[in-house]
Amino acid sequence: MQKYLKAAALIALVLLAAFSLPAQAAYPNKAIQVIVPAGAGGDTDVNCRILGKYLEKELGQPVVIVNVNGAGGTLGTRKVKDSAADGYTVLFFHPSMFLNKIMGLVDYTFSDFENGGLAVMDDTNIFVVNANSPYKNLNDVIAAAKAAPGKIKFATETGGFTHLQILAFQAETGAQFNVVDVGAAAQKTVALLGRQVEMIGISYGIIKDYVASGKFRVVGVMAEKTNPLIPEVKTFKEQGVDISFPKFFYYLFPKGTPQAIVSKFTAALAKVTADPALKAELNKFMVNPAYMAPADAVKYMGTQEAIYIKYKDLITTAKATKEEVKQ
Repeated sequence: MQKYLKAAALIALVLLAAFSLPAQAAYPNKAIQVIVPAGAGGDTDVNCRILGKYLEKELGQPVVIVNVNGAGGTLGTRKVKDSAADGYTVLFFHPSMFLNKIMGLVDYTFSDFENGGLAVMDDTNIFVVNANSPYKNLNDVIAAAKAAPGKIKFATETGGFTHLQILAFQAETGAQFNVVDVGAAAQKTVALLGRQVEMIGISYGIIKDYVASGKFRVVGVMAEKTNPLIPEVKTFKEQGVDISFPKFFYYLFPKGTPQAIVSKFTAALAKVTADPALKAELNKFMVNPAYMAPADAVKYMGTQEAIYIKYKDLITTAKATKEEVKQ
């Protein structure tokens, strides 16, 4: 009897595999929803939409970008985490996820998802002031902040990437700012345009038109070395402030998503990031495609998360005053 039960179980497994494989092999057979935990118009949104156009062609199905903004990105990341593990809901995000976990905003991190690969690298994270500002460079900013601690308003989003930047900047320089939470990239830009704040942290590509038109002035880029796309901008290190944080963008799937599905997506991602046309589009926003396979991405992201954890005490005790942006 036991022999017959084993045989029946084996047959059931074979049948299950027979029915499952075609379903996975057919992926995708409908639109893929990519969740962006940020507002429209910011660098996360722009990068994702550019990639989405090329992924659509490669995967043969619509790639629908959905903005789920709020709470430093946690609303969007949780939506993906709690979604069905069928490959049709994907997350596109950046290192703010590390901050969200460290600050206690969520109880999960990137390793609680299936990694879909790293896609874009951005080493144009800058500090920007209004063009009529008296600050010409970082040293001007530091001197003014030390002379009047807490007077200069720096706009960020609590738990966001720029929140870590300003905290690290304060720790490194000893300068103290009035750190205010105005929201994501679009809100920060509006706040600086309206002179509601004196300085913001943002990616160059998002505000490059304001720089070109003479409305904004860049005082430094937080990169290891001069970026050939913006050679005129001095790095923080060149100005005596030894900090840099690479910003990278990656795809994650809900935990338990079949490997065959993840592999199909990452194969498409590898192909589109090698496309010169994609590179040309991303370069317009001063970023580059930088494909990293899931296994390599996991290692790299783990290394970067460890760097963020070094700032844990600083991050968990810091608070940003909430301030509404006047449109």
